[in-house]
Amino acid sequence: MADIGIFGGSFNPIHKGHVSLARQLLRKVALDEVWLLVSPQNPLKPQSSLLDDGMRLEMARLALAEEPDIKASDYEFHLPRPSYTWNTLQHLSQDYPQHRFTLIIGADNWHVFSQWRNSSDIIANYPIVIYPRNGYPVDAALLPPSVRLVNTRLYNMSSTLVRRLIAEGRGVRRYLHPEVISYIQANHLYNSL
Repeated sequence: MADIGIFGGSFNPIHKGHVSLARQLLRKVALDEVWLLVSPQNPLKPQSSLLDDGMRLEMARLALAEEPDIKASDYEFHLPRPSYTWNTLQHLSQDYPQHRFTLIIGADNWHVFSQWRNSSDIIANYPIVIYPRNGYPVDAALLPPSVRLVNTRLYNMSSTLVRRLIAEGRGVRRYLHPEVISYIQANHLYNSL
């Protein structure tokens, strides 16, 4: 039985912080793989700036081409929308009974976790790993038994920042895999030149 970390997000676009974080979590949580689930629709985020699902998935695959234990997944593309995490985890457990799934979320999401659909069911049925985010303190002593805080490096980057830099015609090499940059340029994404 393999231990799989589920790291969902819009990845609009995927950046080096996402990949480095997944690498750290593989090691620190002793996971066999991390699956980056590219989300087609986040119930808590506006859709307006969300790039086409297939393009975000392709950029994730390009960024992870040399990461054998981190996979870009379109699993949620095939589920009813909006994609609620509880539904996703239930489907994953049904489709992959040979795996154990751990939910990976940022401290910012933990702060609003009680607003997530079936949040108490998630806590009762799946391990949750929280990674730190600036401005979102988490007291590990107050966490439920199935939830743990993992001390990972803080990354001062975000997809929002990357999109803004691209729109302004500024360099993003320190944030994005070269293949992702080429893809963005070739497809004229985020108002790139």
